[in-house]
Amino acid sequence: MKFLLNWLWLLAGIHYAAGEHTNNWAVLVCSSRYWFNYRHMANALGMYRTVKRLGIPDSQIILMLADDAACNSRNKFAGSVYANTGRELDLYGDNIEVDYRGYEVTVENFLRLLTGRHDESIPRSKRLLTDKNSNIFIYLTGHGGNEFLKFQDNEEVSAHDISDALHQMHQAGRYNEIFFMVDTCQANSMYSTLYSPGILATGSSVVGENSYSHENDYDVGVAVIDSYTHYVLEYMERVNKTSRLTMADLFASYDVPKIGSHPGVRSDLFQRPLGPQQQHPMAEYGRGPGWKVEGEWQGREGEQGKMGKEALITDFFGGVVSVNADEDAGDVSQFEPCDDAVLHKSLKSSPVVSSSSFLPTSRLPSSGSLYPILRASAAFLLLGGLFVFVFIGV
Repeated sequence: MKFLLNWLWLLAGIHYAAGEHTNNWAVLVCSSRYWFNYRHMANALGMYRTVKRLGIPDSQIILMLADDAACNSRNKFAGSVYANTGRELDLYGDNIEVDYRGYEVTVENFLRLLTGRHDESIPRSKRLLTDKNSNIFIYLTGHGGNEFLKFQDNEEVSAHDISDALHQMHQAGRYNEIFFMVDTCQANSMYSTLYSPGILATGSSVVGENSYSHENDYDVGVAVIDSYTHYVLEYMERVNKTSRLTMADLFASYDVPKIGSHPGVRSDLFQRPLGPQQQHPMAEYGRGPGWKVEGEWQGREGEQGKMGKEALITDFFGGVVSVNADEDAGDVSQFEPCDDAVLHKSLKSSPVVSSSSFLPTSRLPSSGSLYPILRASAAFLLLGGLFVFVFIGV
């Protein structure tokens, strides 16, 4: 009898494990300004293009950008930002939505964005309207040092500031999992003080090491992208909306001789395995050719004991779509994410309107939000039937 009761309560609670992740958000921050920091703006815009391509709509992307490169008087290619000397792809284009621009890119605004402590005058389009079911990709690029990142050469945010902000997010139920990526000098120090669960982190360089630019464009006159971000974006080009590549595959792609610095990974706060237990892609992480020091992977020892689904790249970079696997749904890549988080954010304040930011006019619950309710209802009906059978039928 006790076994049956426990089994039914377990069935009622399965929806928590199955439905924890229902929406993805991205916070992309270029903390630099001025023409000579062109590459940092290209870094952020490259990430912006990637998360949009993989399915995260503008309504769930917060972009913080000085935005003083595209229309700078020194820009030979006015209104454009390129990340390679061939200038094949304009990262700025005509469909970009910058949420925090120019002098709005401050430490205070960044921390308020994370914690949700906004003044009432701040529009919903500038708020991170996440919940306990949200996966968040946080990307930072700019000039930094040991446990700090400079904001526009005027102020600094410390690793402790970010750690405390993320802990407040955890206490307030503002995320399910976070992927934290930093491209700056001594980047790995920026995640060294993290202490909240559910956070996976990576950085471009170890403490005491610089992060380098990738290439100069002599027509533009400055470096156009940083090396670490360039190779991450290059790898991401092989990822599509239905990709099964894992986070371990991404980290294993780090090529130190090409990047010029030693990227690090921290996974001890992250509950899920980064890749398959058998033939793990990161089995030799940091020990291959070109690594001058053993690769910094905090959490290597605990990886083998982790249970659950492998962390996919699209768990953070892609849109979330609820699909019934028992039905012939066809090509799922055609569907756009639709969940309560999108409806909560409503329309962006920018006049630019695209199909990815179009929202339904009615607040109908998504299939993802109905699924846990139906599972719980079925479990309690079974529980009621068991009581009738045991106490009335006997």
